[in-house]
Amino acid sequence: MSLGTFSYPLPVNEPVLNYAPGSKEKEILKKTLKELKSKTQDIPMYIGGKEIRTGKKVSIHPPHEIAHTIGHFHQGEAKHIQQAIDAALKAKEQWANMAWENRANIFLKAADLIATKYRPYMNGTTMLGQSKNANQAEIDSACEIIDFLRFNVHFLSEIYKQQPISSPGIHNRLEFRPLEGFVLAITPFNFTAIGGNLPTSAAMCGNVVVWKPAHTQVFSAQMFMKVLKEAGLPDGVINLIYVDGPTLGKVCFNHRDFAGVHFTGSTGVFNNMWETIGKNMANYKSYPRIVGETGGKDFVVAHRSADPDVVATALLRGAFEYQGQKCSAASRAYLPSNIAERVKRKLIEGAKSFKMGSVENFSNFINAVIDEKSFDKIKSYIDRARRDKKAEIWVGGKCSKRIGYFIEPTIIQAKDPKYVTMCEEIFGPVLTVYVYPADEFEKTLTLVDNTSPYALTGSIIAQDRSAVELATHKLRNAAGNFYINDKPTGAVVGQQPFGGARSSGTNDKAGSILNLYRWLSARTIKETFNPPTDYKYPFQMEE
Repeated sequence: MSLGTFSYPLPVNEPVLNYAPGSKEKEILKKTLKELKSKTQDIPMYIGGKEIRTGKKVSIHPPHEIAHTIGHFHQGEAKHIQQAIDAALKAKEQWANMAWENRANIFLKAADLIATKYRPYMNGTTMLGQSKNANQAEIDSACEIIDFLRFNVHFLSEIYKQQPISSPGIHNRLEFRPLEGFVLAITPFNFTAIGGNLPTSAAMCGNVVVWKPAHTQVFSAQMFMKVLKEAGLPDGVINLIYVDGPTLGKVCFNHRDFAGVHFTGSTGVFNNMWETIGKNMANYKSYPRIVGETGGKDFVVAHRSADPDVVATALLRGAFEYQGQKCSAASRAYLPSNIAERVKRKLIEGAKSFKMGSVENFSNFINAVIDEKSFDKIKSYIDRARRDKKAEIWVGGKCSKRIGYFIEPTIIQAKDPKYVTMCEEIFGPVLTVYVYPADEFEKTLTLVDNTSPYALTGSIIAQDRSAVELATHKLRNAAGNFYINDKPTGAVVGQQPFGGARSSGTNDKAGSILNLYRWLSARTIKETFNPPTDYKYPFQMEE
């Protein structure tokens, strides 16, 4: 029983270490990378606190060094999904009844463990398993997941403080219950922080979770699970399983206690999930919460007043950091004719200067794309553009999977603003540029708004303030995260709550108080101190 009101003040964002030459963090990270590569990992599932090994092993290879085997994870099947659900439901009552300060301190301890002891291991597993350079890993698998844990504790404490007014003789109170059942968390390969946030944000609210990461993110996911266990997370609260998507959906979406899904992934998969859940509504105890962040075809629009250096830098970073494998990556750009040639020169010069290779060489800016399927898809778009008269490749375009899944950063000029690479999500290091007449800015804004079904991120680059105001208004619904004079990537927890609408998801804003409301069910309690003893009201009396 809580005997006080406990304060969890607004935290500050975790500082990003720079891994400069001679720095202690660089020395430790390089040593950790060697350690992680020196032994073959045997990675179990975690169900109800038990390590589950099925014997059905799937090998893990660094995308940039496919000849090396990091380890193997044990793949599960339908019975393991059911076991995870059973373990979660068994843990539910005790976890939901745990005092808030004790739940909160588990996640705060996890954040501190990542900030210290486990920082090089979270970064190292992300670098090797997902082919992220040291800077991108530090931002993601250290700083962002630390921020998610700390800020969500603060946000949830603020929610718990919200109480209704009371009138004389009556006391009203509001309690925020967890959902009735279990929450399913489905996480992608590209951000370790998303892999950590989706299950923990729901669990923090008192829910129990079945967590399925992408197979290509298992190496860092299991490391985060180890952190949670060391931080004191009770058995069964979060259950980590490695299963295929269709089997997962068949078991979870047909279960009476399915209470919600926290998802990041493709729009097509999310649409199918939503349809399945809708068809199964009669089976559930309550309406499941459906929260998803999906695809993007993110834009940068430059105005004729834009500084070419600012435009080029925003595109080089926004399009090619982490090989363009961010749902927020700059994928289409609109350049005004008056500065297009200057921006083109800077883009080509910048792309040619990128070093590409292994994450263990810290001078490499570009690493490999995640797997062969992704490689083949991205290459098909580049090959098509190479043959098509409607497109011209300015720079890049070479692809090789001899050593790893390497694709040169590629910039395509589209002669048609509705060319396929201006419209479809590619999820790789491919930027498509359309040059528009400099005096047709407002017309181009309408084109930007209508070209893609997505609405995740976008940016306007201009020195003319009226152009900024016009773009901000005209593109109001084109991006859930809108940037002015910056790249459309790099949202920071607590600063830029992240999420988009249209085909980009439910816009429930990870990294904000808004997301946590989705994992809570409010109950109003009214207590009357002096209840009436006669049904009659004064208006019924004539005298």
